[in-house]
Amino acid sequence: MNIATLLANASSAFADAPALSAGTRRVHTYGSLQVRVASFAAGLRSMKGVRPGDRVAIVMKNSARYVELLWAVWHAGLCVVPINFRLHPKEVAFILRNCQVRCALVDVEMLESICAEMQGEDIRILEGEGAEADALTEHAPMELVSATPTQPAWLFYTSGTTGRPKGATLTHGGLLAMTLRYYADVDMVVRDDCIIHAAPLSHATGLYSLPHVAKASHQIIPESQGFDPGELIELVNGNNNVSFFTAPTMLLRLQQQAGLQEMNVGNIQTIFYGGAPMYLANLKAALAFFGPRMWQGYGQGESPNTITNLTKRMHLDDGHPDYLSRLASVGIARIGVEVRVLSEDGRICEPNEVGDIVCRSDVTMVGYWNNPGATAEALRDGWLHTGDVGSMDSCGFLTLKDRSKDVIISGGSNIYPREVEEALLTHPAVLEASVVGQNDPVWGEIIVAFVVLKKDRKATEAELDRSCLENIARFKRPKRYVFLSELPKSNYGKILKTELRKLLADHPGQSV
Repeated sequence: MNIATLLANASSAFADAPALSAGTRRVHTYGSLQVRVASFAAGLRSMKGVRPGDRVAIVMKNSARYVELLWAVWHAGLCVVPINFRLHPKEVAFILRNCQVRCALVDVEMLESICAEMQGEDIRILEGEGAEADALTEHAPMELVSATPTQPAWLFYTSGTTGRPKGATLTHGGLLAMTLRYYADVDMVVRDDCIIHAAPLSHATGLYSLPHVAKASHQIIPESQGFDPGELIELVNGNNNVSFFTAPTMLLRLQQQAGLQEMNVGNIQTIFYGGAPMYLANLKAALAFFGPRMWQGYGQGESPNTITNLTKRMHLDDGHPDYLSRLASVGIARIGVEVRVLSEDGRICEPNEVGDIVCRSDVTMVGYWNNPGATAEALRDGWLHTGDVGSMDSCGFLTLKDRSKDVIISGGSNIYPREVEEALLTHPAVLEASVVGQNDPVWGEIIVAFVVLKKDRKATEAELDRSCLENIARFKRPKRYVFLSELPKSNYGKILKTELRKLLADHPGQSV
């Protein structure tokens, strides 16, 4: 089944239901969205050399056009390649070449630079909101193209922090399996619900839109085309049964927003969070304000949004003796997903023993595009090796420690940055903290903590040391503190430890 059937069926049953808005401005009902998508699909297929299964890239900020294009690509029997619009043109060009994209629609500010990188190559590059793209929407609507469950639908390129990015290949069947699990594990969406896309559509929130479209829920794109805390508050206040995705850093910014107390929390149905560690102190503060509306999902591009979850009920089960440890976890396996923690020799770890996290389900990617070596390394005997390190308790609650590449080995002991970061965040003046290792001739590596303090608050290194010593073993205490005004982050809100390591390399012994 072509995943675009979700939209086609919703438009048949609920043609007059609101489908898509830009801020408070209505752009489409489900009936008009389906017509636009079918016309856009015909325009894409009319381009020279475009055949079923070909790849179409979207390098755009969030917009109504992005949503139209996403569903048009699927309707036409093509495969979408969502690309972070903040990437360097050379990085974009690598992805376009790697998966042999036939057409790319890009934001106007990137058009010239990407065209220059791809000069002389057989690819059609259009301004996403420009006249050429508009002309594609004026074709007569075409019939929905059939697709098999194993046909590639979404080609998500990893960030490439450890080398060239790899294209995780997700199929129509995999996206359908992901969508159905949403109803099993998160919410049974109805047409009176809405989802606000404040995070990039090229990532998790774009995939969270599928279960909402299938049930004719209302999608809202902020006028800012991104995450603006004040605007998000206004949109929540103006709508009912609202859901939205945030990375933990985005949620922290929202909690610090002036006027947060004016938010009508009763209008919120679900706040999904994930994509990076949510520290216990920050989560407790969020729960105190937002109440029974928090849902955490652990997933990867290779198993989109779907490995484990910490449900709304689990967030509130404060009478359980393991409540705090469960709150610091990423919850239990999603419906129909198998999750294990393995030792270095492949043995299933004992409860609370730290090891490598693996999973398998029908949501998991079929492999990396045109990269059999990386596929063989990631998919072994049907199991996806996530690259994350963690432990699972006797009840199946999974706790992430870190990415395997982020583990610090100091004096022969493994130190997981997250537990140090959690200790630092217990200090009332600390807003954010990130810990990395720095090469050391005596210890192998020493622990370096990058700290951002709250506005108008102060903390000395001695005070931070005390916070650590009150919560973790002495040998895990940072040997060096670096105070920054902000931490470097990706477009998705993830803290970029690679950038922090570069800072250390440039300033090995002095202040940054």
